[in-house]
Amino acid sequence: MAQQGPTSPVPVPPRQESGQTASKPVREGIDVIVNGKRYKHTGDPAMPLLWYLRDVLRLTGAKYGCDQGDCGFCTVIVDGKAVASCQAKMEKMRGKRVTTVEGLAAADGKLHPVQQAWIDEDAIMCGYCQPGQIMAAVDLLSRQKNPSDADIDKIGNLCRCGSYGRIRKAIKRAAGAMKDGKA
Repeated sequence: MAQQGPTSPVPVPPRQESGQTASKPVREGIDVIVNGKRYKHTGDPAMPLLWYLRDVLRLTGAKYGCDQGDCGFCTVIVDGKAVASCQAKMEKMRGKRVTTVEGLAAADGKLHPVQQAWIDEDAIMCGYCQPGQIMAAVDLLSRQKNPSDADIDKIGNLCRCGSYGRIRKAIKRAAGAMKDGKA
């Protein structure tokens, strides 16, 4: 096994058989579930979730933008809600379930309806903001099954290329696919 540094994911020790004395944890840390897999953050508890995802787990879908939580480039889903991962500290992630754009597709590779709609509507221009846009759309569609233009506008994620018209069409297409059971 490769040497593990202070912020590397630490594997969970195997389960003890009954009658055996439980050993101490490999390391103390913050347990978090990312895209269905358990990890233990053993580094700085004040580290932003964005940097844990990108630098430690190498999940680079969430992007660095404003570092203020305003642009939406770093949007991920934490326990079912959209979160600016640049503002979410690891100490607040204990026991949380995090979903990134890399974790949306099904195990068999079938894309999430929002991902498929993004392709179908050619919503991607430069692509930098798109993972955050997709995650914000997933969050919106979990709350609003048939969002209006005003609902979509409230997402507030920025797009440097101005792909807002295509993004709107993609969200509406995904809503339709999810409503029709094609998802």
